[in-house]
Amino acid sequence: MIKKSNLKQFIKYVTLSTLGSLGVSCYILADTFFISKGLGTNGLAALNIAIPVYNFIYGIGLMLGTGGSTWFSICKNNKKTNKINSIYTNTIYFAVLFSVFFFITGLFFPQSLAKILGADSSIIKITTIYLRWLLLFAPAFIFNNIFLCFVRNDNSPHLPTISMIVGSFSNILLDYIFIFPMQMGIFGAILATGLSPLISILFMLPHWIKNKNTFRFVKTKLNLKKIRKVFSLGFPSLITQFSSGIVMIIYNLIILKLSGNAGVSAYGIIANTTLVTISVYTGISQGVQPLISNLYGKGSRKHAKEILKYAFITTVFISLLIYATVFILANPITSVFNSENNILMQSISVEGLRLYFISSPFTGLNIIFSTYFTSIEKPIPSHILTLLRGFILIIPIVYIFSFIWGMTGIWLACPIAEITVAAAGYFIYRKICK
Repeated sequence: MIKKSNLKQFIKYVTLSTLGSLGVSCYILADTFFISKGLGTNGLAALNIAIPVYNFIYGIGLMLGTGGSTWFSICKNNKKTNKINSIYTNTIYFAVLFSVFFFITGLFFPQSLAKILGADSSIIKITTIYLRWLLLFAPAFIFNNIFLCFVRNDNSPHLPTISMIVGSFSNILLDYIFIFPMQMGIFGAILATGLSPLISILFMLPHWIKNKNTFRFVKTKLNLKKIRKVFSLGFPSLITQFSSGIVMIIYNLIILKLSGNAGVSAYGIIANTTLVTISVYTGISQGVQPLISNLYGKGSRKHAKEILKYAFITTVFISLLIYATVFILANPITSVFNSENNILMQSISVEGLRLYFISSPFTGLNIIFSTYFTSIEKPIPSHILTLLRGFILIIPIVYIFSFIWGMTGIWLACPIAEITVAAAGYFIYRKICK
């Protein structure tokens, strides 16, 4: 009976979380599609240069949301109700601080940032516009992630899913309206993206209006010990997004030298398609996190491992489907975004998709391992895995492989790094979770 109950809860939480996470991934994917149609290769290159900043903003929100809500869930199940409001309030305090930082950067330094990220004279103007408004909307992205995580851990998995999907579809609809009928160009794309998390937040308001929330903002002093714990539990989520941004910057700079803007545009297609697959794995991991934290808080380690097993099986199965689809449809996938019929970009992207996506199952397993360790209050192994796949392995591998094999080496760097980290994750799991 317990096993059936765990499986039922797993299916419910993972399905809802994955649908919602897929919705979020459509923010940038919709921009990629409409910008490719409206602004061509230069628009795609500008978007790809700006996306790492989105990763940083999204990562901050996910770190605070995941860290705060994980601890909130454990405390709730341990009946430590006095801590819950303090955890939530301190999470909000730091969300405000980060929001102010990004907002000021957007007001005064978007062009300098665009140059640092590699925008050349042909795309500096549109890159600056996109970055400015992305940074000005940063508070919406950060708070949306925090509310999504807390509401999901507050026994309301349906509401975040609905909010994320509505926000995503709003983005797609507004993208079309702003870029084509209204002819607003790159500004229209980022305006649509920036409004989406605000719409998502509006759809979560019933959780507070109907008094379903067990967490509240209270008058309390900033507690550095509490925020350090939130950072520790949410750090892997930050590094996953932060490292994605760093790796994209490095890939862009290397590819720019090897294949120019056509290569950067091809990588933009691959990176944004990867965002969708990563969102599936993030959805699975965020779906199992409340269940694992809940079981761990109740002392039921055996059933927590059972949820982990379900997550592994689901991840591998979905990954095989993803890779088969990408391998077979690499050419038409690229064609969807190649409005100018750029032959060089088409060939680079097709090869890249087929090689880069070999990493899919291993990426999924690494994200699940990292979430599991965080959910059972063992953040250090999670930090190790995240740093390995985010910085320590991928950066030297991509430089070495690109030097030896050019563009083919760039596409193979990610699979090699993810396979190595998956092996390390399994070894750590066997050592500390016997």
